[in-house]
Amino acid sequence: MARLIYSATMSLDGFIAGSGGDMSWLTPFAEQNDLADRLMNETGALLVGARTYGGDDPNAGDPEHEGAFGGQWHGPQYVLTHAAPSDELPDDVFFGDDLLEMTIAAKAAAGEKYVNVLGADVARQCIEHGILDEVLVFIVPVLLGSGTRLFESESCEQVRLERVSVTESPLSTDVWYRVTR
Repeated sequence: MARLIYSATMSLDGFIAGSGGDMSWLTPFAEQNDLADRLMNETGALLVGARTYGGDDPNAGDPEHEGAFGGQWHGPQYVLTHAAPSDELPDDVFFGDDLLEMTIAAKAAAGEKYVNVLGADVARQCIEHGILDEVLVFIVPVLLGSGTRLFESESCEQVRLERVSVTESPLSTDVWYRVTR
């Protein structure tokens, strides 16, 4: 059965998006990364927040690189939102407002591969519901000072993690964790 993994690139001071959701800071860190490639190949579906789906993409407007994994990943996306767009959408994008229903559908679509959670708020909800299995963070050498934190919750108690691996690439230190329950 598919597992849920929250993956994100994070600044050294803990932000995955800059002020106002800006993602342009990621562009200098887009590089060949073996671990990111592995994750892309092992991802069968995405569980995405509305803000992430709606445009927090450092490659927005570049049809060759826009989208998950620099535009290289293609497959079903399950977008958690209370306001689905009314315009015509691709056949592999699904909208819903129930986290557990969307997770079940994403897991079914992913099969034995990962459901990759994109977006801090969706990841927080997955953690609060006890359904997140793993966290993979690509830490890059930049300080943003403000923005969207990797994880922030006022209602969640401490989340214990067990380190699976630490790897380095030229522009990041990559830390993979398993959520312990």
